[in-house]
Amino acid sequence: MTWLITGGAGYIGAHVVRAVTEAGERAVVYDDLSTGIADRVPDGVPLVVGSTLDGERVARALADHEVTGVVHLAAKKQVAESVERPLHYYRENVEGLRVLLEAVTAAGVPSFVFSSSAAVYGMPDTAAEDGLVTEETPCSPVSPYGETKLAGEWLVRAAGRATGLSTACLRYFNVAGAASPELADVGVSNLIPMVFEKLTGQAPPRIFGDDYPTPDGTCVRDYVHVVDLAEAHMAAARALRSSPGRDLTLNIGRGEGVSVREMIDRINALTGHDRPPAVAARRPGDPPRVVASADRAAAELGWKARHGVDDMITSAWAGWVRHHPAAVRG
Repeated sequence: MTWLITGGAGYIGAHVVRAVTEAGERAVVYDDLSTGIADRVPDGVPLVVGSTLDGERVARALADHEVTGVVHLAAKKQVAESVERPLHYYRENVEGLRVLLEAVTAAGVPSFVFSSSAAVYGMPDTAAEDGLVTEETPCSPVSPYGETKLAGEWLVRAAGRATGLSTACLRYFNVAGAASPELADVGVSNLIPMVFEKLTGQAPPRIFGDDYPTPDGTCVRDYVHVVDLAEAHMAAARALRSSPGRDLTLNIGRGEGVSVREMIDRINALTGHDRPPAVAARRPGDPPRVVASADRAAAELGWKARHGVDDMITSAWAGWVRHHPAAVRG
């Protein structure tokens, strides 16, 4: 098959491209390069520069490269920015997806994998039983970003029901790590690179609130290695191909919680630093605990995360040092 990967020059997208090509299938990257990096696209993989809002350009890319499946990762993804610019986020994430689906269904492309997010759950009530978020946990997003992801799922499923398009909506939890240093996350919107940034500047990492109802008072999250996430995309792609008309909605996580304080302690230890964190006020909208149940992904895809937190930190640090030569060990 030939997979069009929107956002394929981004951090996660580049890893999905790598997984697709290593599986022996063809990849075509479609990216507007607003945040993506062209050098991440491997030699031999076509790069089409364009916006998903440009329906004609999308349609040409689908036809020119005889695309038989789409993995849609292109989106705006900064929660705080989405609060400040909700109209921009709805236009890019929801209208861009609508335009893309219109082109995909018109071209008769049979498979569509959508990049969703655990942000669709908002502030989940995980007090009962094992405290895990399942796919049946009510969705109540607390940011425009999360709203656009939930609306995106609705669009994808509706298009599938109406046209027979096989679909998978993958709800990512906290993504970290890198397959190789050049593919590392260069942004500082997630916890691990945020801590790296502070350590590089010889400043204390920050904890936003230490009075949550968790074992050490700090928020607990589920971290998944980006390589495992990319492999989940390939597993979903194979599932759609082998069973036309499928409609999958799956959590992609490890099912293990790590607190912010625990993560900072591990980062300090693995990077050779010894810089205690500073505690700041809570951030609005941060739920105390969000940890995935990944049982359905295991049952439907035969997929299970293989990499642990230490792998995520060490591989991310190698990439950070490559992109930030001033970074030093403690």
